[in-house]
Amino acid sequence: MLVGRYGRRTRTRSRWLGLVLAVTLVGAAVATELRKPAEERTWRGKLAGWVPYDLRLPTLARVHERLWNPADRRVLVPTVFGVGWTVNFGRLLEPWVAELPHPETT
Repeated sequence: MLVGRYGRRTRTRSRWLGLVLAVTLVGAAVATELRKPAEERTWRGKLAGWVPYDLRLPTLARVHERLWNPADRRVLVPTVFGVGWTVNFGRLLEPWVAELPHPETT
C-alpha cells in the first residue's frame, strides 16, 4: 500500500536513511580514531577533511562555547558531542538580545 507523496511510508524511509547516515558517520569517526596509536587519539577531528566530529565527553565550558559564543563569527559550529554541526545561538541571536531593554542597576 502506497501512501501519498508525503505519507507515512516516505517519512519512515527518510528516518531510516537519516539513522543509517548518522550511524555510518559516527562509526567512521570512531574507526578514524582507533586507527591512530593510543597516545595520538584526540577523539576529535574531521571526516574527509570536512565533517567535524568530537567524541569527548561534553563539558559545560564547551557547551557554552559552542551554543552561545557571539564572538565567533560562524553560525554553524562543530557539535558539542557527535558528528556534524550545531547552531551558535549567540551569534544568531546577539543582535536581538543587544536591543532588549536592560533593567536599571542601582
